[in-house]
This record gives sequence, C-alpha cells and structure tokens, in this order.
Amino acid sequence: MRYILIFLGVIAITGQIFAQNINLDKIEQSKLAYIHQEYIDNIHQSENLIKELMKENNIPGLSITVATVDEILWAQGFGYADLENNVPVKINSKFRIGSLSKTLTALAIGKLIENNQLSLSDRVQKYVSYFPEKKYPIKIEALVSHTSGIRNYNYKNREYLSDKNYKTVEESINIFKDDSLLFQPGSQYSYSTYNYTLLSAVIEGATNTNFVSFMGDSVFIPLDLRNTVPDYNYDLIENRVSFYDEDNGKIVNGYYVNNSNKWAGGGYLSTSYDLALMAQNLLNNQFLSESTKQLLWTPATLNNGDKTNYGIGWRIDTDAKGRRYAHHGGSSIGGRSFLLVYPNEGLAIAVTSNLSTNFDQTFVSKIAELFIE
Repeated sequence: MRYILIFLGVIAITGQIFAQNINLDKIEQSKLAYIHQEYIDNIHQSENLIKELMKENNIPGLSITVATVDEILWAQGFGYADLENNVPVKINSKFRIGSLSKTLTALAIGKLIENNQLSLSDRVQKYVSYFPEKKYPIKIEALVSHTSGIRNYNYKNREYLSDKNYKTVEESINIFKDDSLLFQPGSQYSYSTYNYTLLSAVIEGATNTNFVSFMGDSVFIPLDLRNTVPDYNYDLIENRVSFYDEDNGKIVNGYYVNNSNKWAGGGYLSTSYDLALMAQNLLNNQFLSESTKQLLWTPATLNNGDKTNYGIGWRIDTDAKGRRYAHHGGSSIGGRSFLLVYPNEGLAIAVTSNLSTNFDQTFVSKIAELFIE
C-alpha cells in the first residue's frame, strides 16, 4: 500500500507499509499534510469544501484529520498559523479547542469510573470539601451532563474574557461557588463550562493530584497526545498558532484572555490530529472499555424522564439517514473546533481553526458522508 506526504508544496511518494494503528512516530507531524492515497478522490472533494468554508468565513488557518478505527486517512493544514510571519498551518499546529476540552476531561472521568475511584452517584462534597452545600445536593452525574443548575459565565462581568491568572482550581471555583443554583439538579439541562471547572476539582479530590498533571500523566501520555497541552499564557509553547478575530470584515488579533479559570471545560490547546487520534482510541476501545465508552455516549435522563442529547463530554444525535453520531464543538477567543464520530461506521473527523467564528459545522458532516460512501 502506498501513501503520499505533501509538504511545502512538494509531493513525495513512499512505499512504506504502516501498521494498523498509526501513531505519531509514523507520521511526520511537522509537514503540511499526510494523505492516504486510496482516498485521494474523497480528499480532493473535501478540500474544496474546506477552501469554500475558509473563504466564506475569512478563516486564517484550519487543520483537519480524518481517521478510521485503525488508520489515519488524512491530516492536513490549510492557510496560516501566523499571518504576520506567513507561518503555514502544519499537522502539529496547536489551536485553542474551547469546549472540546470537556471531551478530554470526560476521558478522565471514564478512567476513574473504571478504576473505582469515583461514582457518578457520588455527591460533589465527597471530593471537594471547599464547595459549599446548596439547597439541593449535586451529584457528579449532574456536573458531567450539565443538569446541575450551576450557572454559566457572567458575560457582563467579563468572565468569558477574563485576563486573570488563576493559580489553582480552587481559586477558579471561587468565581461561582457562592451563587445559588438556577434549578434543582436533574430537572433541566443548562450548558455551563463551570460544571467542568467543578469537575476538575472532583478529579483532584479523587486522585490527590493536580488536575493538569493528572490529565497529562493519566490521559494524554497513554493516548500519545503529544500536542495537547494547557493554554498557558506565559509559557513558550512550540507550534502554538496565533489567535484572530474579525472586525467589520478585517482580521485582527484576538482579545487577550487567560483560560486558567476553565482548564477542564475550555482551556486546552490541541491539534486536529490529536483529537482524531483520541477518538480513534475510543472507537477501538484502546483506552476505555466498550461499556465505559457507551456510558460517555448515553444521553442524560432528566427527573421527569425526558432525554437530553448530552452524555458525558459528548453530544449524541442521529442524522437524516438514521445513523447515530457523537460530537462536540468548541468556541474560544481565536479558536473554533469540532469533533465528529460515527461509531457504527468507525469514522472520526476533527477540525481546528484560529478565528473566533461560529462556522457552520455541517460541512464536517458533508465530509463524513464522502468517506462513509
């Protein structure tokens, strides 16, 4: 079987045969693209969709990776990671992934459940003594599914645009810990990143380990996600892209923010390749068992019996053809990401970009259709 590597406009053909589970050691991440030759027609059609999207939304840079259960079919960067210095997007360019950080945190929850280190039926205070009791008890199952009643950002107070550096998870929880619940846990669904901020404190309590350290040692290293890191403002992070916004049709530098108040819910940098690799490991049950994976992909049930479309760090839906799919998006200052997984078809597609934009994510479904067909 032959493959194509494309870099800096040059095409090189190699006759190397790759093992079934493609990993970072076998794909040159510093290149602009990796292409599985057998899918080149599908890829060319997908490229046209991406170029159209980037033109319509004025997106500076974008990365995409398509994977099956056991192979990476396509990984490619488009446009610029840094407009001012004409740096192109590569496979290992690190983007802000926003709320896709919740999907990463869900892996940690799944692993702790498997290791009997926590239960979804546990109350928060079992692990987080500094979080005050509320009118109603809050269980972990309510945090993971956004049914806890904990509020989201106060945009008037510029919590979403925070530039403060929070040194600990406990410091970041001080933002909302004394506020009343919006409703009785389990009675409603209300998406809130602060659910996952509190969830990171639960993980610290269950493991006696700093959240960021636990994620690195127990999730990212086992999964070989070498380009997934916290978005530390003050650190020099190799291959971190520049973050952009749009002002009256003009691309400008994104507003300065510090994401240390929301590592678990929206504070990570990653690549489309790492995100697809993570999804691949879910599909082939290499990191979590089949039963735990299905737990992540099971929508929550409210107290009245109604179903939401949110499981644990994933949204679950059915397309027009009746096929079940799991997905999550992420929006942040200077970043937009999306991850789509078709479990029965064994396909995962991850997209990252460096513009604060709400691009129509249905284009990912169109690309999925090309590869499924």
